[in-house]
Amino acid sequence: MGTAFKETKVPADAPATTKALAWVDDRFPLSKLWNDQWGKYHAPKNFNIWYLFGSLAMLVLVLQIVTGIFLTMHYKPDANLAFGSVEYIMKEVPWGWLVRYMHSTGASAFFIVVYLHMTRGLLYGSYRKPRELIWLFGFAIFLCLMAEAFFGYLLPWGQMSYWGAQVIVNLFGAIPFIGNDLSLWIRGDYVVSDATLNRFFAFHVIAIPLVLLGLVAAHLIALHEVGSNNPDGIEVKDNLGPDGHGVDTIPSHPYYTTKDLFGVSMFLLIYSAVVFFAPEMGGYFLEYNNFLPADSLKTPPHIAPTWYFTPFYSVLRATTSDFMWVVMAGLAAYVVFIWLRSRLSHTTKIAITVLAVILEIGMLPQVLDAKFWGVVLFGSAVIILALLPWLDHSPVRSIRYRPGWHKTVYGVFFVAFLVLGYLGTQLPTPAYTLLAQACTLLYFGFFLLMPWWSTWGRFKPLPTRVTFTPH
Repeated sequence: MGTAFKETKVPADAPATTKALAWVDDRFPLSKLWNDQWGKYHAPKNFNIWYLFGSLAMLVLVLQIVTGIFLTMHYKPDANLAFGSVEYIMKEVPWGWLVRYMHSTGASAFFIVVYLHMTRGLLYGSYRKPRELIWLFGFAIFLCLMAEAFFGYLLPWGQMSYWGAQVIVNLFGAIPFIGNDLSLWIRGDYVVSDATLNRFFAFHVIAIPLVLLGLVAAHLIALHEVGSNNPDGIEVKDNLGPDGHGVDTIPSHPYYTTKDLFGVSMFLLIYSAVVFFAPEMGGYFLEYNNFLPADSLKTPPHIAPTWYFTPFYSVLRATTSDFMWVVMAGLAAYVVFIWLRSRLSHTTKIAITVLAVILEIGMLPQVLDAKFWGVVLFGSAVIILALLPWLDHSPVRSIRYRPGWHKTVYGVFFVAFLVLGYLGTQLPTPAYTLLAQACTLLYFGFFLLMPWWSTWGRFKPLPTRVTFTPH
């Protein structure tokens, strides 16, 4: 037998909104969800500006979904009509230009906010135990964003859209044995065509957004299960008050609601300025070539992906046949370093050595060419981010309590990443290629050597409670 339905008693003179909320709560846990996920969710009281970007990412996601819905009302996923339909949106649909520019600017804003959100996690060790799963869900969101941006990039059917998709899909052709068939399967044709446009449209509008929403929900549920990290990197749950909450925590509402609203207002100010005054952002947000219809017979002189892909694209372009000898030498030195300095078991070291020998053989120009290894390094540059919780062995989480020279290491890494991003937008001259190769080594060295350098130096003592100055 089912349990008897119990209705919440509400005073007869209660406001209509209170009665309506009680009626809903009896049938759906609306108030409980609000309180658990935000209203009465206690967070550390020393959050700073770095903690705004999670909320801003949620805001941009909503903006992208809403503007995307309006764009699909007029867009036609047909190779003969796609470019014309975008022009129609821009010139004929009332306020269509605004919606299109909001969507294109929102794509870049999304990556700016997410990159800053990930930077905060890196600086304060938000990926460390017990928050590994939060980081992995966040990494999966990042992968989905990259896929969503790539699929959406083809839809305007401009010159850069067409040729950018052609180049990226052809990368899969470098995979031995299955590469050509995989590229054909992704395109749906022997070249980027109407079939490619239709399947990319389906992924961009339906498949990826559904997965993205599920991952965002999982990311937030995991976060609220273990609690938020803070700039000091100490566990606020270790010091509980009589109410069962940490003595250094405060309810998210209204304290962080007001701070987030201020952050949202500042973001919208900058976002609106870009949308209304510089939607192309000098060709970084919308390239000149994408205002020309796709022409399969005319290749643009310089094909480059949108700026948010360029750091990884630079790694791909930097992988030349000459550079592979440097990679081979670096891999051999890394194995020697593991034998000399690692505490791994003897069996594990032997397994790593065998794997390294196989890779060294594969890197010989007679076995696999540099194009294949460029694709491998391109993918590895992204995937290695997921391994951070197991690469960082520092006794403290936050950069605040690490040795001063650790900040220099982080600074070099961030500069290398930004330089790779810039070089990916430029023509690959010999000097730029050499610089990209140096930055690639710095990028991978930061992660691969982290198990050692993250433990070196004199660490500052952790406080027993969070450091907080009322303001």
